[in-house]
Amino acid sequence: MSTIPHDAPAVIDARGLNKVFRDFWGRPKVRAVQDLTLEVRSGEVFGLLGPNGSGKSTTIKMLLGLLYPTSGELRVLGGSPRDAATRERLGYMPEESYLYKYLTAQETLEFYASLGGLRSRRRRQRVDEMIELVGLASARHRRVGEFSKGMARRVGFAQALIHDPDVLLLDEPTSGLDPIGCRQVKDLILDLARRGKTILVCSHYLADMQDVCDRVAILLDGRVCAQGPVRELVRQPDTWRITLEGVDDALRDRLVAYLQEQCGRPVAVEPAGRSLESLFVDVVTRQRAASPPP
Repeated sequence: MSTIPHDAPAVIDARGLNKVFRDFWGRPKVRAVQDLTLEVRSGEVFGLLGPNGSGKSTTIKMLLGLLYPTSGELRVLGGSPRDAATRERLGYMPEESYLYKYLTAQETLEFYASLGGLRSRRRRQRVDEMIELVGLASARHRRVGEFSKGMARRVGFAQALIHDPDVLLLDEPTSGLDPIGCRQVKDLILDLARRGKTILVCSHYLADMQDVCDRVAILLDGRVCAQGPVRELVRQPDTWRITLEGVDDALRDRLVAYLQEQCGRPVAVEPAGRSLESLFVDVVTRQRAASPPP
């Protein structure tokens, strides 16, 4: 996670945002977003969490200018998300990557680069950079209709980046990816943030969000129920985890006995470890290095 100064400028600024969907007769039918207030600062990775129907997708569509707020104020990059100049600086990866299955990965990115107004030389350069970035160099000439869901997600990520946007809106970016692909996407998000990109992520994969987000907002029924830095939100008051190296069983037992005497409470002790994702990536990487493909 990156370190964002508290005085960093707001790139996304929503104040008292509401979105009400009405029926045929104009009567309120669904209050999708209610009094939503949030601020995403420059260079920040911000996560929107919430169950299905909590208002995440509606919020993203308003940020993209695809839906108009019923009331409230919304500014993106200092302007209205409906302005063409603002939209040109946004990159979006939807939850489902709808791609033309008869185009190759390279042709797909060339198409989106053309839509983004890139000239021929710059277009070729960006396509090459994005294909390398998302790990599709060996499949650049394959039709995307032959791709797995994970490979299609990589193409979707590349198209969101093809015009070098300032702000990225990512909906379930790790969906369908294997653990190695998931790690690569998370590393890419963190690298983009270090380069100054501002990223808003929606995901149901909470462990992934915890790995990459500086701050999160938890939505329920269109309202923000909790918001703040990840480390502060998940912290348990008066509970600490201490990691010691080079400690044998006898010393461990003495330390536990001392801590229990001082605290007057049981002390939980377990061997230090790492995540299963980290183990998986290391095992596969070592095996591939030892037995490279023909």
